[in-house]
Amino acid sequence: MIYHMPPHLKLTQLQRIKKWHVAHRSDHPLEYQLWDAMLILWVMGRVGWLPAFALDAPWAYPLCLIAMLAPDFYAMVRARAHRSHTVRCDWLNF
Repeated sequence: MIYHMPPHLKLTQLQRIKKWHVAHRSDHPLEYQLWDAMLILWVMGRVGWLPAFALDAPWAYPLCLIAMLAPDFYAMVRARAHRSHTVRCDWLNF
């Protein structure tokens, strides 16, 4: 099966998901930490492309792109697991 990437998550969606994770931090600590890691990767990718371009480091371009797509990929994987009833995901109603 081929799964397509969802459209990019908007900043408001990222914020809503983060608020859900903060509100349910004690119930889902691992999920909270995973989402924090995704947001850290996203910020690193968004900020990292400029130094990569300025320092002429083309090897870093794909890394920055992958980091920027990390939250989208994580949401896609979680949605697929939710649809297959492997993992219940309460924050996927966007």
